Amino acid sequence: MAERKPIESWLTDMDGVLIHEGTPIPGADEFLRKLRESGKPFLVLTNNSMYTQRDLHARLARMGLDVPVQHIWTSALATAKFLADQRPGGTAYVIGEAGLTTALHEVDYVLTDTDPDFVILGETRTYSFEAMTKAVRLINDGARFIATNPDETGPSAEGALPATGAVAALITKATGVEPYFVGKPNPLMMRAGLNAIGAHSEHSAMIGDRMDTDIVSGMEAGMSTYLVLTGLTQAEDVERFPYRPTHVVKSIADLVELI
Repeated sequence: MAERKPIESWLTDMDGVLIHEGTPIPGADEFLRKLRESGKPFLVLTNNSMYTQRDLHARLARMGLDVPVQHIWTSALATAKFLADQRPGGTAYVIGEAGLTTALHEVDYVLTDTDPDFVILGETRTYSFEAMTKAVRLINDGARFIATNPDETGPSAEGALPATGAVAALITKATGVEPYFVGKPNPLMMRAGLNAIGAHSEHSAMIGDRMDTDIVSGMEAGMSTYLVLTGLTQAEDVERFPYRPTHVVKSIADLVELI
């Protein structure tokens, strides 16, 4: 196997790597501090499309984690970038929250329910039957179907919540049309993030807690990958997958010295 290039830029997942159930994982604050001090390009990623960069900056700050706004990358931003490249100045019917609608406005998309180019499905806590019915009818009339991410459930204090992937499946069942998912495990989200910070995959690493999203998308984008065992995937699970992370570590604290 060819020797990997030195790591000059870092991408890291948020939940399960830096935070867990609203609490910072030990070592996360030191890891982020060293990244900021090093001047190396980095991004904190999330598949959740609900929040804007400023929202997430404030939420992390309340937990004691300092992540500058420009170092946050979401599936909403990746979706907006994808659409701006594919069909500049287009129109869309959106089911989602401010993170998604703000990102689309910033790339000059017009949000409408009248003959839109796209139906875009994102994360929300208020999925409505009326909105899903509208989406089904617009897709049947020819609108292209995009979803920010394929996550089927999301966490909450009360337990699992249906998320974008589950609602997308409902719309697909009603229309026969599969969406294009922009977020992880699509490596497009990683490549767009690397481009946003001027980084090259050969000199970059992805840190994640899930083999089936973080690690596979980092691998397919050409990056080194670090699996941390503070989230969903555990050490005994790794062998079940047909691909492997470059490294497996206990937590983000083990990576501080690599910055």
